[in-house]
Amino acid sequence: MYPRDLNYKMPAEWTNHQSTFISWPVQDSMCYPEDYEKVRNGYKELIEAIAEFEPVTVVVNDKEQKQVEALFENPQISCLTIGHNDAWLRDNGPTFLINDQGGLAGVNWIFNAWGGKYAPWDLDDQVASKVLQHFQIRQFDAPLVMEGGSLHVDGEGTLLTTKECLLNPNRNPDLTAEEITNHLKKYVNIEQIIWLNRGLSGDETDGHVDNIACFAAPGKVLLQVCKDSADENYHITQENLEILTNARDARGRKLEIIPIPQPPKRVEAGKRLTLSYLNFYFVNGGIILPVFGGDAKETDRMAEEILKGVFPDRRVRTIDGMAIIKEGGNVHCTTQQMPQAVQ
Repeated sequence: MYPRDLNYKMPAEWTNHQSTFISWPVQDSMCYPEDYEKVRNGYKELIEAIAEFEPVTVVVNDKEQKQVEALFENPQISCLTIGHNDAWLRDNGPTFLINDQGGLAGVNWIFNAWGGKYAPWDLDDQVASKVLQHFQIRQFDAPLVMEGGSLHVDGEGTLLTTKECLLNPNRNPDLTAEEITNHLKKYVNIEQIIWLNRGLSGDETDGHVDNIACFAAPGKVLLQVCKDSADENYHITQENLEILTNARDARGRKLEIIPIPQPPKRVEAGKRLTLSYLNFYFVNGGIILPVFGGDAKETDRMAEEILKGVFPDRRVRTIDGMAIIKEGGNVHCTTQQMPQAVQ
């Protein structure tokens, strides 16, 4: 049986969380291992920021457990020893589901390191299953290569994603868009997919949606936009705007679109960094927002003000968005929420 058959569905990220999961970075797998201390401090800042709102479980490799535990005094923060190759739990962790009675389950997707880009990934492909087993949560194994950062739902039947990622031949080359859609309908219980074409320029995840667009509420979408026609993101984000403007969700609603300006372009070692305010993370009563400083000071301010306006009942907690971005992701990429189950 599939999750849909048992009335399980993927809830919207803004619903109450039982806790947040995050993996501790692994120096050997980093793109810039010489930056390990900076990245470690960035993770520490992020974990402590999330713990201001809800419990955090840090997935650690066995040899690092004592070292990581010693960094934190907050009882809201705990460690769970599970072997992993890399630290992007959004993508290799479970996608949690909840049913009408508040029961909890999780989808264990196939993980292949973003199309085989970073070997080895054998331990990462086992993380989701081990998390679910540890907490004795019902597990559904999906025959689909999928990363959590590639999808976003409104909790009412609509899913946002990109063709660049889900239809990439390095993920599920033998499946059509219709077949992938049918799998997602069965495993996260959605009715409709809104397909954007591309993600941001320079995104090595092949266009994860969590850098470009997300639901703020049913019928309401936040979209990162670029106004500089000389920037490669201009055409990408204008195309996304057009698609969303013409889209309707699973309940037939036209979408209210709230634009957030992108931060200024930054390049590191010849590669564009994927700076995005949309890579924020919902926590109970708040939002963890990466900001970038320097020439991004004005867009940082604008992003924070826009989110405060959209979510007046949430506290916007900013953190240093440059701490881990060279490694390829940011706040949302590192985190995975466990929704609150009803006992």
